[in-house]
Amino acid sequence: MASKKMYSVVAVVGIVVASTLAWWLQTPKSDAGAAAGVRPSGVEITQVKKQTLRDDAEAVGTLRSSQNVMLRPEIAGRVLSLGFADGARVRAGQVLVQMDDTLQRAEVQQSLAQMSVARANHKRNQELVAQSFIAQRSLDESAAALQVADAQLGLSCARLERMRLIAPFNGVVGIRSVNVGDYVKDGADLINLENIGSLYVDYRLPERYQTKVMPGQTIEVKLDAFSGRLFKAKVEAVDPLIDANGRSIGVRALLANTAGEPISVGGGKGPATQAAPAASASAPTVAAKPAASGPVVASTANRGAALPSPQSLGCPSNMFDRTRTSAGGEQNGPLRPGMFARVTAVFAVKPNALVVPEEAIVPQGGKQFVIKAVAPSELPAPAASAAASAPVLPPDTKLVSQRVEVKLGIRRGGQVEITDGLAEGDTIVIAGQQRLQKDGSPLRVVELGRGSANPASAPASASASGAASGASGADAANAASQAASR
Repeated sequence: MASKKMYSVVAVVGIVVASTLAWWLQTPKSDAGAAAGVRPSGVEITQVKKQTLRDDAEAVGTLRSSQNVMLRPEIAGRVLSLGFADGARVRAGQVLVQMDDTLQRAEVQQSLAQMSVARANHKRNQELVAQSFIAQRSLDESAAALQVADAQLGLSCARLERMRLIAPFNGVVGIRSVNVGDYVKDGADLINLENIGSLYVDYRLPERYQTKVMPGQTIEVKLDAFSGRLFKAKVEAVDPLIDANGRSIGVRALLANTAGEPISVGGGKGPATQAAPAASASAPTVAAKPAASGPVVASTANRGAALPSPQSLGCPSNMFDRTRTSAGGEQNGPLRPGMFARVTAVFAVKPNALVVPEEAIVPQGGKQFVIKAVAPSELPAPAASAAASAPVLPPDTKLVSQRVEVKLGIRRGGQVEITDGLAEGDTIVIAGQQRLQKDGSPLRVVELGRGSANPASAPASASASGAASGASGADAANAASQAASR
């Protein structure tokens, strides 16, 4: 037990002696040492510059047709004829699929005959009532019978209209999944129709951008299928509902179906050399067929005999015919619905933004600071109490530190925008800030690979360069300053 206590006492005494020795070695030994001043800290510096910054956000999206529909029959039946070819352009009002409507046409003929009989009876009763040969009740009954026959004719015509599928707008049809003679059930997918004259770009952005996104903004779109090409689109609408799962907002932009523009390389010095083949490859697709050409239909082998329209049988015009649109669909460009898109939403462009490297920012106490390298004469005059404790600068000191609070803006590519606190041309510290705890600390500029920029401290920097070899950035500057302090 005595030996264990002795070992503990010896260990405690050793720790105390080692701590005292370390404190003594780090404390100035005489007034002559204090008069010599503190050693300069090795730092790396740069200047505040102006450059163009874009306030933007990147997202992924999907191309969608401006108008698209999947044509499905409302009544089960057998396909009588097809009025299109796979992948062909069609016009609004063109009959795409004709179902077997033999029974429906017979019903229309029956309704027309009943209508004719009811009209004749009503006319005869009008003449008899005028001559007071029959009662007014007979005339009322014949008028009601005429209305019933008219309604029956409208019902028969509606059933007949449902036996043919008509293109509701100009566009391009897809690949059919049925043939002439197939029996299809109601609701079965027959053919899709796409209007690809212009396309929608649907994408999502985080909810923090909801105040920046608005209709009319221009976005940049890049497609993996057309590398080297840049497409421009305009925001059409913003979904007012924020997705509760991903906390994102849906945005839809309108994109013209064109070949796009070549992406410049080398900072906009010229068009990309690899982009030209992509443009030339897609050019024949853009100039496919003129809009004035007639509708493209299927071969006569699939079309069957041309059937008279329901209107030729005496049916009234269908309400759907009056809502059909013929706008769009004439252009057939290289873009297709379903393509993967990389979207860059540009909110604002700042041509003269003040930027500094990200490593120059020193966060402290919820605020952001930057350490400027200024001449000793540029420091504000300290108070009497602060002047007494201020460090004594070496005689050859040219730069000292000054901590400045700044406000940050956009971050892009390792650069940070400074909105307040600095001016263009200010010299700032980008490495070695850890040793600069007080304003007015002397600085020694270290350039990696060249040693110190201060001739008076060349020997110290020479030894520092060996200690800092293999390091980069802030680690190299710290290693150099530590070597210099030794």
